[in-house]
Amino acid sequence: MKLYGYWRSTSSYRLRIALALKGVVPEQVPVHLVRNGGEQRGEAYRRINPQGRVPSLALDDGRVLIQSPAIIEYLEEVYPDPPLLPADPVARARVRGVAAIIGCDIHPLHNVGPLDHLRRDLGRPEEEVGAWIERWIAEGFAAVEALIDGEGYCFGSGPGLADVYLVPQVYAARRFAVPLEPFPKIRRAAALAEAHPAFQAAHPSRQPDAE
Repeated sequence: MKLYGYWRSTSSYRLRIALALKGVVPEQVPVHLVRNGGEQRGEAYRRINPQGRVPSLALDDGRVLIQSPAIIEYLEEVYPDPPLLPADPVARARVRGVAAIIGCDIHPLHNVGPLDHLRRDLGRPEEEVGAWIERWIAEGFAAVEALIDGEGYCFGSGPGLADVYLVPQVYAARRFAVPLEPFPKIRRAAALAEAHPAFQAAHPSRQPDAE
């Protein structure tokens, strides 16, 4: 099994967490998103993932899975223990809802492509780019803060799918200097998860391509 990713990619980070929680250790194949105009745009990587995004997971039989939500769902089905989702259907939907806010509404707006478009194509100054990032992270986090339990992990006494999404997004918020003081439940859940060995092993600073 091979994991194609980038050390600082939020979606690669969340997939690394899920893999670590499941006890699955793939071979890591770095794809540099900045060097030489972005290796993900090159012909060699597009043969692996036609979308030119990370992460991608190549299975032992050569089949390739793309998009972190789909890959994480695959891991949940193939490696059910420990579960990332609760058994109750309503509880599962609540957890998936928080994951979707982060994965669909927050993260895409500060991804490499949109930020390059703001800077290069629209000529926006860094102050405006920073304000854009802070607005969408803060708006999404306000919803997450209202939805999670806040007594420990996002939901329940152990890490789950919502935490898998939350921790990389908190990492990105810190990277972009977005204030986290308005979100005490998020800070509490993230701190608890960050102390877990699986989350620590998946941290960007511990990856072979970390800079």
